[in-house]
Amino acid sequence: MLYRRNGLPEESELVLCTVTKVQYDSVFASLDEYDKTGMIHISEISPGRIRNIRDFVKEGKVIVCKVLRVNLERGHIDLSLRRVTEMQKRQKMNEMKQEQKAEKILEGVANSLKIKTSDLYSQIKNKIFEHYSYFHECFNDIVEKNVSLEGFGIDKKIAKQITDDVKEKIKVREVEIKGELKLESYSNNGVEIVKEALSKAKNPGVEITYSGSGKYRMIVKAKEYKDAEKTLHKSVENAISYIESKKGTGEFSRIE
Repeated sequence: MLYRRNGLPEESELVLCTVTKVQYDSVFASLDEYDKTGMIHISEISPGRIRNIRDFVKEGKVIVCKVLRVNLERGHIDLSLRRVTEMQKRQKMNEMKQEQKAEKILEGVANSLKIKTSDLYSQIKNKIFEHYSYFHECFNDIVEKNVSLEGFGIDKKIAKQITDDVKEKIKVREVEIKGELKLESYSNNGVEIVKEALSKAKNPGVEITYSGSGKYRMIVKAKEYKDAEKTLHKSVENAISYIESKKGTGEFSRIE
């Protein structure tokens, strides 16, 4: 990736890393966004006792870590792998995938303009980063809010080519989370109770379909993962709380 940040990361920041060296009690990894190296102590790899650190990390593996401490004088960065939740990991990986897609669009623009991708990137990055943290955030706003790149001081010809390519290749953002909800009622009016529980789960952006044996497939769509996760949690909690109040049972499992 061309994307790089200046300076050092902040404490508690989530960073994309590539494992470079594995020792018996620690792991070294490059921070892909900063061109820096950090260290993960074995106690920050995973909860519980670790018999073999290589069961969790290997050289070349891409991981998401949380920054624990930054020594500004020495430039040392302490990282944690175990303190990153699955949701945070998905969000960060999706963020970087979106940035890679944005860079691919810039590569196409550069080819059309007959210039190097790195030269185009260098020419416009500071103007974009005055307003956004990532190119893909800017590109999404071009599609969703008609943001004008000329307003950022970018050359008219370049701005038009980027805008045209972005609108051709990026559609309105939408993330999707899938899961399976299982509901069971042992009451005489169990069918009505299950129907009512499902009605409690229905929210904007939630699709529910019957998949057999008391199981229901749920699909939640939203513009951001955090919004989708929030909606999913609310829907599942409403359904399970209701059916349990009627002496039934409910459980939910994620589908990747």
